[in-house]
Parts: sequence; structure tokens; C-alpha cells
Amino acid sequence: MKVSSEQVVDLLRAAGESTRLRVLALLAAEELSVLELCRILDQSQPRVSRHLKLLAEAGLVERFPDGAWVFYRLALKSPGRALIGQALDLIDVEDPAARADAEKLALVRAERTAGAQAYFARNAARWNEIRSLYVDEAEVEAAILQAAGEGPFDEMVDLGAGAGRMLTLFGTRANAALGLDLSQQMLNIARDEVAKAGLGQCELRHGDIFATGLPGGCADLVTVHQVLHYLGDPAAAVAEAARLVADGGLLLIADFAPHDHEFLREVHQHRRLGFEDAEIAAWIEDAGLVPGSNIALPPTSAEGLTVKIWTARRSATTSAERSAA
Repeated sequence: MKVSSEQVVDLLRAAGESTRLRVLALLAAEELSVLELCRILDQSQPRVSRHLKLLAEAGLVERFPDGAWVFYRLALKSPGRALIGQALDLIDVEDPAARADAEKLALVRAERTAGAQAYFARNAARWNEIRSLYVDEAEVEAAILQAAGEGPFDEMVDLGAGAGRMLTLFGTRANAALGLDLSQQMLNIARDEVAKAGLGQCELRHGDIFATGLPGGCADLVTVHQVLHYLGDPAAAVAEAARLVADGGLLLIADFAPHDHEFLREVHQHRRLGFEDAEIAAWIEDAGLVPGSNIALPPTSAEGLTVKIWTARRSATTSAERSAA
């Protein structure tokens, strides 16, 4: 996207301050809340908020509220995105300020992960019970099966397998299935569930949703069930999930619509309070998939949460197009 020389000056002026450049470098790594940025930068909230306001006005970052929290990320379609990328690439990885910020970001991530892992360890044995407090699982699972289709699927990958419910749900429709999760407690429960269901073709493996290590295009069905709301960078997880989808294959995401149940952050380690349709669609399209169905399942009680099911498919002509290119 071309811009005028005056716009370039405005972009340089917005980014041309040490703290604001640090903010851009941090947001290039992942979306962060204002409080997290304050911790990393060791600056007051009013000061950090002012820097963020200037960057947002220049179109370099996006602000999005999520319940009582406010998050920021680099603007996806900003005319200054390429310019900022070039500026950040010039920073020496051994630069003291950059290294200090990276180390503090790592601490924030570690604390976030520790909190989530402790939660999973405490609640692994009754995970399905906890989840049933939010939605009618039978209705959700019927809608998931309908959205995915009858199959059969040659290869299925479930990211953030949890207690293994997606594996047991699709077990008879998949010739081979792999579930990845970072929690050993959850993997142990999932293995028990898979064994009880007699699904010898299902494998459980310790793995990171952001870096699965699996080959691209390895699965004709990839599921991400009630996982994104725990993550600091859900867009990156969608990108990795999409990378695994084979030509003609399907990505299925199930999560919550936006809600205001703030207690889920403190009590159940939810990082995000649901997702907008437009947000999910943008991540899917950026990952090279074509959005498909968009299903909303409203709660059965006032305290419940609306579950959303999004699907996306990789064009079956991708391989031919690559060969012709």
C-alpha cells in the first residue's frame, strides 16, 4: 500500500520515540494488555496509555476491549506495517533495551502459562464437568459433527486436546487422529478416555499449539475446541492450525462469542472473553483459508455463554496452482 510523503513523516513521527518503538517491538511478538505493557516497560499506566494512543491515532496499533481489559496489537492492514517491520528488523538482537524487554515478556508469558497449567492440574479430573457449566455439550457436539461432515477423515489433528473429547467424538470418523496438549494431566485423562472408547488409531502427544512441529498440510481435519480463549496470541494459533490443513481439508474452531463474565479470567484463567466473528474470519483469511460455516449456539440459561463454531477450508486447487506457478 503506497502512502504520501506526508503520511510517511507522520508514521515516522509516531514511531520515532524510544518507548513507542519498544511498544511496537513487543506487540510484534504478541497482543498484550495495557497492564502487561506497563509491567514490561516499567512505566505508569497513564504514560503507557498516552504512547498507545499516539500509535493508535497513527494507525500503527489496534485497540480492542475484552471485558474489563484492554488489549493492543499491531494493526494488520496499516499502511505503515511494512515500514515498522523494517525499523524493527534494524534493531540489534543484543541491544540492551530490546533484550531486557524480551526477558520481561518471557516472564509475563511464563506467569501466564504457570497460572494456566496450575488451573489445569487442579481441574483436570473434572474438566468436562466444569465445561458443562457453560454450555449444553450434547447440543454443541451435535453441531460440531454436522459442521465437520460425515468424513471419513484420513488424518485428524486436535490442538489443545484437553480431556480428549474431540478425539472420542470424531474417533470413528477418522482413520488416524493425533491430539496435542501441553498439560500432562490432561493428556493422561485423554489417554484414558481414548482407551475406554477403544480408539486404537488415536495418539496423544505433548505438543505446543503455536509450534506443533508437524508437516504442513498433514491433516484433512484440524480442530481447535475451546482453546483460543486461554491463549495470549490466538491469531498465531489459528495460523498454525491452518498450516496443518491439507488441500480440500477443514479447520473447525469452537469457542465463545464475546461475553462479560469477567470472573472467568480470575477463576478459570480465561485470557479472552470470547471472539468476534470478524476477528476469527480475518485470522482465517490471513492464513490462506476460505471461511465456511458460522454457527451460534445460545445459552440455555442467563448465566450461560454462547458457543460459536467456525469452519474454514483450504482450496482443493492449491496444489495445482502451486505447480502451475
